[in-house]
Amino acid sequence: MNNLSHLPSVDALLNSPEGKVLVGDFGRELTLRSIRAELDLTRNMVAQGEPVPNSNALLIRSRQRIAVWLKPSIVPVINASGIIIHTNLGRSPLSHETILAMSEVSRGYSNLEYDLKAGKRGKRTMHTEEILRLLTGAESALVVNNNAAAVLLVLSALASHKRVVIANSQLVEIGGGFRVPDVMRQSGAKLLAIGTTNRVHLSDYEAALKESPALVLSAHHSNFKIIGFTAEPDLADIARVCRTQNIPLVYDIGSGALLDTERFGLAHEPTIQEAMQAGVDVICFSGDKLLGGPQAGIIIGRNDLLEKIKKHPLARAVRSDKICLAGISATLTHYLKGEEMEKIPVWRMISMNSDQIKTRAETWRSSIGSGEIIPGFSMVGGGSLPEESMPTYLLSLVVKNPEQFVNKLRDLQIPIIARIENDRVLFDPRTVLPEQDEIFVKEIKKLKI
Repeated sequence: MNNLSHLPSVDALLNSPEGKVLVGDFGRELTLRSIRAELDLTRNMVAQGEPVPNSNALLIRSRQRIAVWLKPSIVPVINASGIIIHTNLGRSPLSHETILAMSEVSRGYSNLEYDLKAGKRGKRTMHTEEILRLLTGAESALVVNNNAAAVLLVLSALASHKRVVIANSQLVEIGGGFRVPDVMRQSGAKLLAIGTTNRVHLSDYEAALKESPALVLSAHHSNFKIIGFTAEPDLADIARVCRTQNIPLVYDIGSGALLDTERFGLAHEPTIQEAMQAGVDVICFSGDKLLGGPQAGIIIGRNDLLEKIKKHPLARAVRSDKICLAGISATLTHYLKGEEMEKIPVWRMISMNSDQIKTRAETWRSSIGSGEIIPGFSMVGGGSLPEESMPTYLLSLVVKNPEQFVNKLRDLQIPIIARIENDRVLFDPRTVLPEQDEIFVKEIKKLKI
């Protein structure tokens, strides 16, 4: 008890010269909370026999506590893993123009819901609708905050308390426990599964349509493959059957590809244009996967169906803000101008050839002063093109303790994400942005020393 009586009071600490500096740096309320928390901890420690710290030590610990509280939990990282659309690392990096557009619109006020020509209230949908119509040929479009929300909204607006046909092979679960059947139930739709896990026939759809469902939902296998004894009808054939019964076909295409991935030696990923040509009525896809923009869910399709979707109460709950709309518009503009491979990082990475990558890896090795250049593979990732890889060149480092080394990499001010194979630490130039090279080399060289 005598030891505890030697602890300074909160007021004594606040009014000391060092305490006043702390208040000046962080404000009275935050400083007060930190000091109280530190005194509570210290009382417990002293009660267990620890010595009583002086006022200066308590205030130093209070400053350290505040620094921990204020440290951002989300920070930029250098992705040297070789996974292009890395879900855990924020998916697609954005183009310079996209970042600029998002920054500019957030600096002050904007015409988010204001028609500048008419001088009165407008609709936020106008900012992306025209460019999406131009790119895809769709009659109408809507941007929401992510693709899961897009699917939920479409089902809620078009099929609540009604039956929705979907193939058993498409009842998928994607990252974070997101399951298509759960989303369908949440929307109020009644699941009408057809076919089997590995085989679905057009006749299955024809039989299901006789039960007058509200719509047919098709979900692209974006994060897995079914191989072996399999069958699934073409999207165009499903669309044709749906048209004969006047039943809308909704397609969750997922990755949002506007370019043909076969051009880059990858398996074919269905494109938005192909889905439109197949006669799909409503298409949902992500803005932050192969599209290469900020997180968003994009819905395009028939005007009459989109009008119902836009008017549904849930549309307001999942609508996009001004920053997202500005970013999506800027990203889509790259496609409209035919400059996506030069401007959008995802496509720039996918289109990089082996010589470019090898030259960059050799430059790293030369600057670091050690390492070996070895052949390897990059992955598209992000629930797109499962199991697809591209040849690359890797900088391979041999260190005493690989696990400890990559832990140190993650503890840097700008963390570096690498991978370990065969007790070697590997870095893939394909996924490291060019402007990050200098800091990357500097930090690796420092750790090696």
